Amino acid sequence: MATTFHQEAAVSHGREVFDRQCAACHGANGEGGIGDQLVGGQGTLATPKPVRTVGSYWPYAPTLFDYIRRAMPQNAPQSLTNDDVYAVSAYILHLNGLLPAEATLDPKALSAIKMPNGNMFVGDSRPDVENPACMKDC
Repeated sequence: MATTFHQEAAVSHGREVFDRQCAACHGANGEGGIGDQLVGGQGTLATPKPVRTVGSYWPYAPTLFDYIRRAMPQNAPQSLTNDDVYAVSAYILHLNGLLPAEATLDPKALSAIKMPNGNMFVGDSRPDVENPACMKDC
């Protein structure tokens, strides 16, 4: 069965859903609060105080859709429609300067987004975590 995506997957609709479902925890503009900061942090990963946000740290845009769809909002996970999740994803990507305000998002467009940290993702550097790099058959 094919999924139909509507104009509701637009950045503008994402702002409405974000204001209703996300801002209480993540701040009105994704600046963080009770929940994680979602916006900003570009250029900080190599500093002593890196700010890991969707726009600075996440290597793949589809991961954003998947995480929101499975786990958000925290008080009612999996309660958003796919269109709402695409719209919120579009809005968060817009807040990070990765989509224009008039953009709409669907699976193809989401997969085409090149994240700023996509080619520079680093593993967990904590000494108590083993994270060997995959070298073949990954």
